[in-house]
Amino acid sequence: MKICLVGSSGGHLMQLYQLEKWWGKHDRFWVTFEKQDSCSLLKDEKRYWCYYPTNRNIKNLMRNTFLSWRVLIKERPDIIISTGAAPAIPFFYIGKLLGSKLIYIEVYDRIELSTLTGKIVYPITDKFILQWEEQKKMYPKGEFLGGLL
Repeated sequence: MKICLVGSSGGHLMQLYQLEKWWGKHDRFWVTFEKQDSCSLLKDEKRYWCYYPTNRNIKNLMRNTFLSWRVLIKERPDIIISTGAAPAIPFFYIGKLLGSKLIYIEVYDRIELSTLTGKIVYPITDKFILQWEEQKKMYPKGEFLGGLL
């Protein structure tokens, strides 16, 4: 099984990294921002750097959409998993078109408000994981598994 782990650097990346017991035994690659934390954490991992800033930045959304086409056509992952944020959106939509299974984990620090990325990818995910039961209000089809921390 081949896995694509995609997300912003910082807390989103750390939450994905905490799943190492699961992803560590699979062929995988990462998509994130080229920042100090991601360069250090992923120094021995296969990775693709995506464009930032992404907050309401249409230019980088388009650049990341083209990047997602190139990377996903080349790598053909079975599963794409993300905790957000914006880089996940084009990878999820293009991945869905190419037949990848999609797993989204809503972030730990959003208990009563949904994230923009969560709202956008919720309709197309194969599994939408919640870390708080209260998140069921925003994502009724989500599956509560508890915190990753």
